[in-house]
Amino acid sequence: MIGMIGTLAQAVAAAGVVGKFGTLGAGLAVIGAGIGIGQIGGKAVEGIARQPEAASKIQTNMIIAAALVEGVALFAVVVAFLG
Repeated sequence: MIGMIGTLAQAVAAAGVVGKFGTLGAGLAVIGAGIGIGQIGGKAVEGIARQPEAASKIQTNMIIAAALVEGVALFAVVVAFLG
């Protein structure tokens, strides 16, 4: 995802749209996504350690939640660069 954000940032910067606050907003979106995915992964590992028999359900829910967080982060980056 970092490579994709870098490419997006270069394209938008070339168009002259990026301001100081757009870059700040994109950075905050990426930091927030990193924190969110870290929390999801940590709690999933903790849940699997407590109930190993539920590992497949926990893993499936973890992947879905991480994908949703990534989607929101990508949307936030695009909005931050365009706004």
